[in-house]
Amino acid sequence: MNRRTFFSLTAIALASSLAACSTTSTPNEAASKRKEIDAGVDGALSKLFTSTPGAQAQASKAKGILVFPSVIAAGLVVGGEYGEGALRVGGTSVGYYKTSTASFGLQIGAQSKAVILMFMTQEALDKFRTSDKGWTAGVDGSVAVAKQGANGQLDTASTGAPIVGFVLTNSGLMANLSFEGTKVSKLDI
Repeated sequence: MNRRTFFSLTAIALASSLAACSTTSTPNEAASKRKEIDAGVDGALSKLFTSTPGAQAQASKAKGILVFPSVIAAGLVVGGEYGEGALRVGGTSVGYYKTSTASFGLQIGAQSKAVILMFMTQEALDKFRTSDKGWTAGVDGSVAVAKQGANGQLDTASTGAPIVGFVLTNSGLMANLSFEGTKVSKLDI
């Protein structure tokens, strides 16, 4: 098998498995899926608030918070990420979404992380919610990556943007990454 065929088959297999992750067939399955996502969102927010000083105060100022409690990234040269989550406004889930990103280059392995986007302005939240064909970070809105300062508190330079992003792994808050190209669209559940 030549390399081009291998890469094409890898990309097709990854895309197929990601697409299959978001299908539900009955109302009971959809309700169960929403409940599962909401439980994950609660856990991810709790972890963020306990591991990142200042994150809860930042969240209290947000107009809406989009949480993907488990974004799975996997790749072997061709890679991708997929996760499902909920948009919370006023502490209540008002919509369910999926995120996906494709990447190419030197990569191998898999990891899981929580991705949290805080919409700090009503304009940024409205633009996200009214996007009919999905929303892409870097195209439809710039996302500032939250950083911790030397004192352990959130850096105010990174938290003053209209959209502030947090990425949590088992070891805590990640820095030096980009949300560019991350695609978010509504889940049909």
